[in-house]
Amino acid sequence: MEYDLIIVGAGVVGCAAAKVFGEDGRKVLLLERDLSEPDRIVGELMQPGGMQALEELGMKDCTENIDAVNCFGYGVYRNGQYVELPYTDNPASGKQYRGVSFHHGRFIQSLRASATRTDNVTVQERTVSRLIEKDDKVIGVTTMQGEKEEEFYAPLTLVADGIFSKFRKEFTDIQTDVMSHFVGFIIHDYQLPFPQKGFVCIAKPSPILMYQISEHDTRILVDVPGRDLPKSVELKKYMEEIICPQIPSDMQAKFMEALQTERLRPMPSGFLPPTINQRNGTILLGDALNVRSPLTGGGMTVALRDVITCRELLSRENIASFEDSDLILQAMGAFHWKRKRYSTCINVLAMSLYALFAAQTPEMLVLQNGCFEYFKLGGDCIDGPIELLSGIRQSPLSLIYHFFRVAFYSIYIMFQTGTVYHNLIQAWSVFYTACVVILPFLWGEFKL
Repeated sequence: MEYDLIIVGAGVVGCAAAKVFGEDGRKVLLLERDLSEPDRIVGELMQPGGMQALEELGMKDCTENIDAVNCFGYGVYRNGQYVELPYTDNPASGKQYRGVSFHHGRFIQSLRASATRTDNVTVQERTVSRLIEKDDKVIGVTTMQGEKEEEFYAPLTLVADGIFSKFRKEFTDIQTDVMSHFVGFIIHDYQLPFPQKGFVCIAKPSPILMYQISEHDTRILVDVPGRDLPKSVELKKYMEEIICPQIPSDMQAKFMEALQTERLRPMPSGFLPPTINQRNGTILLGDALNVRSPLTGGGMTVALRDVITCRELLSRENIASFEDSDLILQAMGAFHWKRKRYSTCINVLAMSLYALFAAQTPEMLVLQNGCFEYFKLGGDCIDGPIELLSGIRQSPLSLIYHFFRVAFYSIYIMFQTGTVYHNLIQAWSVFYTACVVILPFLWGEFKL
């Protein structure tokens, strides 16, 4: 029962990693506790950057024949006003960048089928109960299948068991900082204000996200602030009395109809900064390693890019055998910093944008208004942010540039009303708030 690589979790990361390492001639065992189609409300929107990553991995066809819907940008709604944020054009092809949205479970089954068809990959339905250690090195896993316990061995184990990872604690003491819950349900047969575009409603106290996931189904995700979620009866009342009146009027009837017929399903939303992989014999990837707000839909882009980076660093050309622990530890040290190129923008933008769209204080409301008005300027004020959000532009400097342009534009708009004295004092407060919003997340990305 020996392999070159054991992968725990057959989700987005696990399936992609199994395929690329199997194609590299590694003997791979992919383990998943339940191989039936998942029924989850996460991982339903693949940004253009993720589509590019899928193509590099040779898995672009996994978004086909699953009733997926093309996505070409976003629409944003605030206080009765709309602004459209289309994806930019690919300069190489001249065509508009494209994302895809879908039912998560159908996409995962397509990924699993791709991994199963790959030479050198074995897929089994088993629950991994523990990691096997010897001389401070992980050498395999213990699994359960019904009442039967079995052990599998490999010089390297890749843990990708998701946001609720039970093995994360063996790598780091840091846990996900849950700030809210996105509560999801489906509206049937409804056309969003901007066809083939995601839709964000900036409401109080926090945003509402919508996107079509199949021909007849549109996903609604309502953010509910706080670590603790209200009880189901209170939650439904909250949707009816607080949320529904704030969405566009022509959407409210469908929203209320879905509330009466659909199950409300929550998922936690928060932030988990990445930690360096330095556990001998194992590596940690995906949401087990790094979590950001689902508002911008960048999680799968980061995850797939991580697999591409690992494929490069752990290729046979660089590491002939996974028995060479020292080389693997060096490679994973390099991985921690190489991934900053793409993960920093997506992580920091997701958390900063969520903070603006869930504004509570007067200063944050000034920034929120400035952000919306900034989008209305068009040109680079849309193209720059949307390329960062979509994973096409991977530049932390560009992110900082646009964020502080929004901050200064917010202050400029604020000066159009009120007294000069009051605005001067408020301006410093707004700028300080902007720094407090973005700098801690940047620090979380670059500290060890």
